[in-house]
Amino acid sequence: MSTTQEPDPRDELVEHLGAMRAFAYSLTRNSATADDLVQDTLVKAWSNIDKFQVGTNMRAWLFTILRNTFYSMRRKRKREVEDGEGELAATLAQKPDHDGRLQMREFNEAFAQLPDEQREALILVGAGGFSYEEAAEMCGVRVGTVKSRVNRARNRLTDLLEISEEDALEMTDSVTHGIVAGNQSAA
Repeated sequence: MSTTQEPDPRDELVEHLGAMRAFAYSLTRNSATADDLVQDTLVKAWSNIDKFQVGTNMRAWLFTILRNTFYSMRRKRKREVEDGEGELAATLAQKPDHDGRLQMREFNEAFAQLPDEQREALILVGAGGFSYEEAAEMCGVRVGTVKSRVNRARNRLTDLLEISEEDALEMTDSVTHGIVAGNQSAA
């Protein structure tokens, strides 16, 4: 006697850890905070797995939870004061930079200047590989809004990084290249 049983959606969670961590890091720009954000997301997803609709996009569901958790955390942290005197920051050391690290630092500094909404849309579409429609659904906005945010973000990054159409993109990784290179194709 064979019984057909639906696969447990919890089994799929681990498949999305890398993408979730990358998205979390792009939002937080801190690996420890990104790890905490992914962990909080997984706990929420696990405990609310009954709300997941089997047959729908698990990755989009997880990214939506992660995004909402990030904004909740951000609102909470706005009320907190961290290292106001800079005592902790004064004790930190930094390894010497190499060319790739300098380029990445410049990109991160430019990326950090983008508004949260533009940075989020750019990561989802440019680096996360989501369609405009999927990104719009995750962010709870219209498709045109996501397209506009991505386009404005790419244009702003191009200006901040002083990249012209004639310049070769010699970014340190494919994600960075994917974020900036789509500048002409974003409509």
